[in-house]
Amino acid sequence: MAWVVLVISGLFETVWAVALAESKGFTRPIPVTIWAVGMVVSMAGLAYALRELPVGTGYVIWVGIGAVGTAAYGMVVLGEPVTALRLLCLTLIVGGVVGLKLLH
Repeated sequence: MAWVVLVISGLFETVWAVALAESKGFTRPIPVTIWAVGMVVSMAGLAYALRELPVGTGYVIWVGIGAVGTAAYGMVVLGEPVTALRLLCLTLIVGGVVGLKLLH
């Protein structure tokens, strides 16, 4: 169960990161609300998962999911550049996350 919660909380990290950018410096109430809810859900899920998982493994996987999710959102939805080097770097992050899961 800890792994499922960790993955979901990593996805919520993507939610709050995107909402933070959309808040335009905390000046837009709806994105600020989404940011706050996403942050609480993400942190609560991470805290729950860390009751069973090693902190290093859990944290890196949580950050990796959030980082890759946020970068993918930026490329797909916001029109950020999609380059071979960016995709390679994101693939390396995913590989590291999968590797940590397999080694746990």
